[in-house]
Amino acid sequence: VQLQASGGGLVQAGGSLRLSCSASRRTGSNNAVGWFRRPPGKEREFVSAISWNGGDTVYADSVKGRFTISRDRAKNTVYLQLNNVKPEDTAVYYCAVGRSSAATSKAELYHYWGQGTQVTVSS
Repeated sequence: VQLQASGGGLVQAGGSLRLSCSASRRTGSNNAVGWFRRPPGKEREFVSAISWNGGDTVYADSVKGRFTISRDRAKNTVYLQLNNVKPEDTAVYYCAVGRSSAATSKAELYHYWGQGTQVTVSS
């Protein structure tokens, strides 16, 4: 399975971006998908996750109310809508396919990872 994260870029604080995570084949369509990020000089952290059918979503407290995760199973794509971004949202964002269908914040429960897309928020 190859994952491609895209949609990153430079945005001003308060602006919006939509990240996309596409899988190379159908594998993963019955699995949860998560978004993680690595801020400059910091450890990777959980951002959001969605269950296999989109019925369950999980968010980090730092993005709750600002970010929205969704998935289009027909396109095998998961989206992360970033609204009202802040400078502290600056990071490389990664998507990953979970080992099961349940959304989870635990990185060890994901087994396929994409290469990441850079999001930079200017103040």
